[in-house]
Amino acid sequence: MNIREAKEQVKYTVQSYLTRNEVGDYVIPVERQRPVFLMGPPGIGKTAIMGQIAREMDLALVSYSMTHHTRQSALGLPFIADKVYGGESVRVSEYTMSEIISSMYEEMERTGKSEGILFLDEINCVSETLAPSMLQFLQFKTFGMHRIPDGWVVVTAGNPPEYNNSVREFDIVTWDRLKRIDVEPDFAAWKEYAYEAKIHPAITTYLSIRNADFYLVQTTVDGKTFVTARGWEDLSDIIYLYEQHEFPVTAELVKQYLQNNRIAEEFAIYYDLYNKYKSDYQIDRILAGDISEEIVERARMARFDERLTVIGLLLEHTGNRFHEVFDREKTMRLVVQELKTLKPKLIDGTAEDGFALLEQTVEKLKLNCTSNRRTRQAFDDDAVYVYRAATLVEKLLAEARVADPADGAALYRVLQEAFRKENAELKDLAGETSEELSNLFKFAETAFDEGNELLIIVTELTTNLYSSSFISRYGCEEYFAHNQELMFYERQKELLRDIEELDL
Repeated sequence: MNIREAKEQVKYTVQSYLTRNEVGDYVIPVERQRPVFLMGPPGIGKTAIMGQIAREMDLALVSYSMTHHTRQSALGLPFIADKVYGGESVRVSEYTMSEIISSMYEEMERTGKSEGILFLDEINCVSETLAPSMLQFLQFKTFGMHRIPDGWVVVTAGNPPEYNNSVREFDIVTWDRLKRIDVEPDFAAWKEYAYEAKIHPAITTYLSIRNADFYLVQTTVDGKTFVTARGWEDLSDIIYLYEQHEFPVTAELVKQYLQNNRIAEEFAIYYDLYNKYKSDYQIDRILAGDISEEIVERARMARFDERLTVIGLLLEHTGNRFHEVFDREKTMRLVVQELKTLKPKLIDGTAEDGFALLEQTVEKLKLNCTSNRRTRQAFDDDAVYVYRAATLVEKLLAEARVADPADGAALYRVLQEAFRKENAELKDLAGETSEELSNLFKFAETAFDEGNELLIIVTELTTNLYSSSFISRYGCEEYFAHNQELMFYERQKELLRDIEELDL
């Protein structure tokens, strides 16, 4: 199955394991809750989906790579304890709490969440001395003398032996304690993640044209060559930074991330072409509604791969707008929550008391942001929104000080008015984005008539988290009209497949 399907399977498993009966016990006892094992090639998103699952299910998350652990760090360190057995004092060996289990308790304390996921990556690469203890852990959920907290589900992952020389083959006894899910690379599934992660559009457009280059492992006379999803994502990050600093993005740079010369060189050529089309097609003018006949004619006569690139460029620009609207909405929702909590105290107090409360709120948000940055996993970006919320509260506070309100109630009215201005700016941004989206459809309808390009545009807008969120909130007549056509088109293809499969 692909990574999207695997994510759903993990969510179903977690929800099932956390189901309790009428007396409050887990329907499946902890000892019989088989840890999930995600088996798949490296770099296809096994680790990334764990952060998504934890956020979507509102669970705590602790993640460890088992390749970094020795027997002592996983089980805890031994110490001598004095015991009395049958009236006789004896000295026995006991173990301190495992670093892994103590991290779970720390995460519970930090987040206030009693249920969570313990994600152990690369468990089939553990050292030989740790392997027997891992078998015990998989069955009894204990490291050394300490068991994981109630309400925590174990999810593990690993690579097949052909991808990792450190892999130890599991025996039947071990496999019989795991809930195995085999995951295969799938570009269509990864593309949904790519939109959310804001992978560089030159990469997603290139891979839309050349799906086969998404994931590749080959053995040659010179050794293994490979390209993985992780490689594309890391390449995306460095391209953004190179563009920011105006450094050249060359084939040599690309080869540092894509370990296949052909794919690296072809993507480097495409990246240059992508930027050339951005200039040639005057994307800003198209989205502003200034659509020249010359540009329309060029798009109409272009090859299909050039058309796809133009579509990618148009969607890149609007995608940045969708993302900005999404970010501002999320930030403002956080601020609204804070202001609602403060409202009774602000209204009943003095203006100076209100200023102090707002300053405390800013400090609290910044402290939460710092705490999140220190303890979050690499795939958790909530700290960014917390920081932006703190910045917005600071801005509202500064405007309120200038207004010099007479009392707390007046202060709250000033805050409301300042927030309304922020909301008005958001509506203006959304209006400009809606206009650009309409102009995108106008250009596509003129240049491509009713061709597959329009269906591609609708599909891309539907699968993109930020565009689908925007359209569901603000609407788009052209999208809904072509989306209806897409539904008919997909149903027609489905019927044709059914007819072909009939054994007449």
